[in-house]
Amino acid sequence: MSNKVRGLGRGLGALMGGAPAANELRKPVGYINKSVVGARPAGDADIMRIPVDQIEANPFQPRIGFSEEGMAELTESIRSLGLIQPITVRKKSSGGYQIISGERRYRACRRAGMNMIPAYVREADDQGMLEMALVENIQRMDLDPVETALGYRRLMEECSFTQEQLSLRLGKNRATVANTLRLLKLPVKVQHDLKEGLISTGHAKALLGTDSEAVQEQLCDLIITRGLSVREVESMVRSIVNGMAVPGVKSESPARSIPKTYDLLAGQMRKYFSKDINYRRTQAGKGSITIRFSSDKEVEKFLAALDSVKL
Repeated sequence: MSNKVRGLGRGLGALMGGAPAANELRKPVGYINKSVVGARPAGDADIMRIPVDQIEANPFQPRIGFSEEGMAELTESIRSLGLIQPITVRKKSSGGYQIISGERRYRACRRAGMNMIPAYVREADDQGMLEMALVENIQRMDLDPVETALGYRRLMEECSFTQEQLSLRLGKNRATVANTLRLLKLPVKVQHDLKEGLISTGHAKALLGTDSEAVQEQLCDLIITRGLSVREVESMVRSIVNGMAVPGVKSESPARSIPKTYDLLAGQMRKYFSKDINYRRTQAGKGSITIRFSSDKEVEKFLAALDSVKL
């Protein structure tokens, strides 16, 4: 029996037609030999190599901004390995192509110096393009909470979706969709801090417990400066809604719905109690008065005062 060692490389080479260069292996499979010139996609799954100058941005792009650090990282990755995941475009009737999804990848390809970009070519009208772009971005991109909420609203307004239809389309709970949309009710200042990551979505939802924009903005500042937890904010909001004073928050002076006699009553009671006196009153005249005391002596002093006037 022969002791000659057989070379495995020869058999493997016969199967593969020779070992390709490392750079060839890095290229994404499926678009290497395709060109948009004189060719028509065989189907939605076909990938074409399209000249950069024939592609334009998506006018329905829901993403407002792109992280410069993230863009730099993606650009460097594309320079080294190529674009692993093609973008998706539609062919315009007037010529050229318009991005459906993948604008961030498209921008990074341009920065990386690519003159041809691999892309899926799909047919879509304006509404279909908007829906695909929004859904793809909402489900796959790292949108901030405000951008997500804006995407939800655009889908509802421009595609005539109800919250129920939107939740089904996105595969999300209806309550989740509703709570995300509520973030758009916050003041612009609070939305900005949420977008910048200075407060969390949990903080933002807690702020929605009060309708006062001035209070929401003040509490937002306290969250940032004091590092308040969501539970602490929820507690502060409850206190404010119940008419209690919260350090660091100056409540708005609402239209006078409480008679001045209530202020006079609270003023008299403050003579006997060192803690603040809080009261609430509905338009119908119902309400409550909260008395806090620091010792039994305060209560005894107050009772003695009541006894002296023989109420």
